[in-house]
Amino acid sequence: MVEGGTVSAADKTEFTECWRTAWQTPYIMRLALSAGIGGLLFGYDTGVISGALLYIREDFKAVDKNTWLQETIVSMAVAGAIVGAGIGGWINDKYGRKISILVADFLFFVGAIIMSLSPAPWMIVSGRIFVGLGVGMASMTAPLYISEASPHRIRGALVSTNGLLITGGQFLSYLINLAFTHVRGTWRWMLGVAGLPALVQFIMMLSLPESPRWLYRNDKENEARSIIEKIYPASEVEGEMQALKTSLEQERALEGSLGEGNIFQKVKQAWANDVVRRGLYAGITVQVAQQFVGINTVMYYSPTIIQFAGFASNKTALALSLITSGLNAIGSLVSMGFVDRQGRRRLMIISMIGIITCLVTLSAVFYRASATSPHISNFESAHFGGNSTCPSYVNAADASSWNCMTCLQEDSCAYCSNGASKYGAGACLASTDAIKGACRSENRIWYTKGCPSSIGIWAVLFLGLYIIAYSPGMGTVPWIVNSEIYPLKYRGIGGGIAAVSNWTSNLIVSETFLTLTEALGSAGTFLLFAGFSFIGLVAIFFLVPETKGMQFEEVEKLLQKGYSPFRKQNSEDDDDTN
Repeated sequence: MVEGGTVSAADKTEFTECWRTAWQTPYIMRLALSAGIGGLLFGYDTGVISGALLYIREDFKAVDKNTWLQETIVSMAVAGAIVGAGIGGWINDKYGRKISILVADFLFFVGAIIMSLSPAPWMIVSGRIFVGLGVGMASMTAPLYISEASPHRIRGALVSTNGLLITGGQFLSYLINLAFTHVRGTWRWMLGVAGLPALVQFIMMLSLPESPRWLYRNDKENEARSIIEKIYPASEVEGEMQALKTSLEQERALEGSLGEGNIFQKVKQAWANDVVRRGLYAGITVQVAQQFVGINTVMYYSPTIIQFAGFASNKTALALSLITSGLNAIGSLVSMGFVDRQGRRRLMIISMIGIITCLVTLSAVFYRASATSPHISNFESAHFGGNSTCPSYVNAADASSWNCMTCLQEDSCAYCSNGASKYGAGACLASTDAIKGACRSENRIWYTKGCPSSIGIWAVLFLGLYIIAYSPGMGTVPWIVNSEIYPLKYRGIGGGIAAVSNWTSNLIVSETFLTLTEALGSAGTFLLFAGFSFIGLVAIFFLVPETKGMQFEEVEKLLQKGYSPFRKQNSEDDDDTN
């Protein structure tokens, strides 16, 4: 999973039990899937912009010529999500999980309508903010609602299903992007479709109950009992009610021990605690590393990256992007089978080594593609008439040394491939719709983002391998680590700080990627992310302990002593010998 709420690991036995229980009590599955549509929307709205951006650039020249505006359209959903997660926490506590999901659906729906009807880029940005608010609320509320309204023996499996729906939503967004490539209004349909599942979930949630835990906490014991009776067999109801009572009493006691200070005082108190601070070193490290390996540049800009590799067609770029999204979904499934066998720390380290290898190779592929891009031919450039040639090329003192990449680095230029072979010397032309039409009318290919390259397919291959390396490890494990690394008393504060660091890192990466490609080139940008990844690998090695198979008290005891990768973890050794 690229981002979201806390993920609980679920083993094979739990999934088997989940399947059996769902068949025996369909109400549980209806409840989980209804809430899980929020995860689907979360994935869809974070993934759909990658394809829609290709067509937004075509409709709005201001967007096409302004890298910062493209980045803003993409990243405003992330900025909205940061605010939405904070607001969602307050709404969850004050008005309940159900109301929070309904509000998220409303924001999803309004944002989808605004974007689909946008007459100008600023309105798309506004719609993205609305969608982002919904994403932020859904990312924390959907797994919370599912975990609190499902039997404890299958809770991990149902929450993991929400994670699968997120990656499934991203894959669905690429399919829908591809389906609308030849429909009038392309990007408007792509962005507007999200309103339908939001409306479906809104209607379904109206008939579903509130979380029994929230009801009991707010002195609505009879309502909580009626829901528990639908979820558990009659013989287990009293035991679950007593467990709920005990759990909430402990929770209130912990809240009392934290005091009545504001959030900043509580953060200061947490940071002053040696155990919590060491937990935060680990929790924040894995969350920031998850984003600075560059994953959301691939998820948000995948078709654009593929165009950098020399695939000019929007439809081809979208079709090839399906590979990365599909592998991400498969990787989430693989992670469920390995995270409790291989361990959190080991899986992340293996994942990071694979990520670094793929990023360095991608950098080499893009460098080679740039160095071998086709030369510019005076004859080909003059073929469409003197006024068609790019002015920057005409006035350049070193025009004879220009190649396709040199041409595309100029704001007003585009490249038209050779008529006989796309790898032959082509034309550097003025970037206008009329000249683009003239180029394509001769069955030539029009390039604005990348150049023809015989090795471009290797970039697609290593993007796929990058996802394979990322998804089972760094994709899901950071959220699991953050659910286990903090003492119970500080779990909410610690998890919140780490989640904010994740969203903030996501915002930084998504808001700067295209600017970096302009300044450093594709090769330099991927090499930079490889450098960030290496720093992340070193930080994980020195700061993040193994928590596989450990009780919360054991993790706390480990952090009290201070973690060192060169000191054996007794709990891990004991677990391995059993």
